Amino acid sequence: MAFVANYPRTNFDLVYKESALFLRAIHNGEEGSYCLSMPVTNDIAMASGRETRGFPKKMADIHFKRNGHSVEGWTERRGVRFMEVRAKLTGKFNDTGAREIIMAIRRAGADGSINAIAYNFKHFPAPEGGAFDYNPRLVKQESVYRPKEMLAGETEIILRRSDYDPWVEVEVVKMLGALYTVGDNSMVRAKTVAEVGPLEFAPYSFLKWDMK
Repeated sequence: MAFVANYPRTNFDLVYKESALFLRAIHNGEEGSYCLSMPVTNDIAMASGRETRGFPKKMADIHFKRNGHSVEGWTERRGVRFMEVRAKLTGKFNDTGAREIIMAIRRAGADGSINAIAYNFKHFPAPEGGAFDYNPRLVKQESVYRPKEMLAGETEIILRRSDYDPWVEVEVVKMLGALYTVGDNSMVRAKTVAEVGPLEFAPYSFLKWDMK
């Protein structure tokens, strides 16, 4: 799953844009989405997500625009527009099986809200170098979405090579479709659900840094 979002108002006094790339994941039988990358346009939004919940956030230029039934967005860092998405809000998805898959991922509540789980590994390098401050921690983040508008669409996503944001390495096998939503989101208090050994995790610890 990939998204581009505009947050025109927040309860922590910030206005910013954000994009993200997720893979489906499961921990102890509980399905969620593992965040591979989450660029943002505000430094405090970046620091808050990285330091408290482990989201792999980096500063970026992000564009988001709706014009009638057309929606477009892109993400750019270090001179490379590595992700671009366009959608037509036709009321149908690219794939006929998309609705069932999307609804399974986004669990609907009786009040119309949508619940989703994100997983991140929270970790920081030790000041002495060569190790982590503590064993990397798997963090479970629950979010509640209260959509006021939710429209289905047919979409295309373009991923371009970037040495520092290698989204293109996640192969797009089949496009399911797009959801355009307007509403209120709440992040439930996150919690640590597991720890892993530093040597075991080390090869996967570079998502937050620009490294070739």
